[in-house]
Amino acid sequence: MSHVDPVGAAPAHSKFLIVGGGAAGVSLAARLCAAGHAGKVTIIEPSDVHYYQPLWTLVGAGDADRESTRRSESSVIPPGAAWVKDAAAGFDPAQNSVTLKGGAKITYDWLIVALGLQLNWGAVKGLKENMGQRGICSNYSFETVPFTWEAIRGFKGGDAVFTHPATPIKCGGAPQKIMYLADDAFRRQGVRDRAKVHFYSGEAAIFKAEHYAKALNKVIERKGLLTHFKHDLVEVRAPSQEAVFQDLDANKEVVQHFDLLHVTPPQGPLDVMKGSPLANAGGWVDVDKETCRHVMHANVFSLGDCSSLPTSKTGAAIRKQVMVVLKNLLASVDGKPMPEKYDGYTSCPLTTGYGKLILAEFGYDLKPHETFPFDQSKERWSMYMFKKHLLPKMYWSGMLKGRA
Repeated sequence: MSHVDPVGAAPAHSKFLIVGGGAAGVSLAARLCAAGHAGKVTIIEPSDVHYYQPLWTLVGAGDADRESTRRSESSVIPPGAAWVKDAAAGFDPAQNSVTLKGGAKITYDWLIVALGLQLNWGAVKGLKENMGQRGICSNYSFETVPFTWEAIRGFKGGDAVFTHPATPIKCGGAPQKIMYLADDAFRRQGVRDRAKVHFYSGEAAIFKAEHYAKALNKVIERKGLLTHFKHDLVEVRAPSQEAVFQDLDANKEVVQHFDLLHVTPPQGPLDVMKGSPLANAGGWVDVDKETCRHVMHANVFSLGDCSSLPTSKTGAAIRKQVMVVLKNLLASVDGKPMPEKYDGYTSCPLTTGYGKLILAEFGYDLKPHETFPFDQSKERWSMYMFKKHLLPKMYWSGMLKGRA
């Protein structure tokens, strides 16, 4: 089947309706088509561009090319899947239908919600309108990431501040990874002795999985970084270069001067999910954490960042979830018991400097679930190369094609 590009070309009905054409939606569609369901899969996705976001950390550190992280959406839609270039505007699971922003309605036999999440730049007062100036930067979008390297490269000393919000975020390690790389860059530039490097996090610790937290705390000590936990960014005062944090324990505001401010914006479910009959109270698609099937609607599954699965939101987690959803979905289609259980597996390649990386892999139990036959909590050059060169190839040529 050829790709269906124009808005308004939505079919009236689809056997498998996938909402979201990111990593989760495309990977699952490829697997479904390969499993003999070509011509029965529809993807709803409004964007023309598909991004490989994990590499933005290295782009922001001047060690990767931004252009290599994007391709056209049409190039990643698998053969056998129809692409409806529109966005979901509403869900009616009682009628097995999804309404599109363009007004069309599609009914389905099986629905898979893979919408991702949204970045809430506006939740921090003064942030959105001041991005890209006065040292205010972020790796969290294709548009803003080039200024991160510009700010790091131009840093002459003073306070370099890196933030991690109190909300769930995609790639939980990203807010600290760029800090470690910036610290290395400052040393290379001969300005580290004139700098104070701060990490302000809404979380209670540097990392949830204790095995890797111990290793990261040693990195922090070695580099002389200043950590401030349970502090959530609420305002950026650009003219005076001040970041305002809410001290979540003392319930008071803390003002921190900055010369460089890297912000990880608050994140949350898409507006279309909030209050949806598919969502829980937090706005996440309410699924069973082992089967990925909706807790109320047996013909609805969800995976990726929009789901309520209580694990870190990463591409590696999606890769595992795709296989769980695929097998459980196809078993359900055949009226058989669901065979797969998701254990919460996720992975976070933690760059701790140029040529250094800790590969954290764990599940719901927060204990190491490691792939390689060595202690992955140790910093390794080989794992840095794995992240920089091999993982992007695996993504574009393997995961999105349903091969890995």
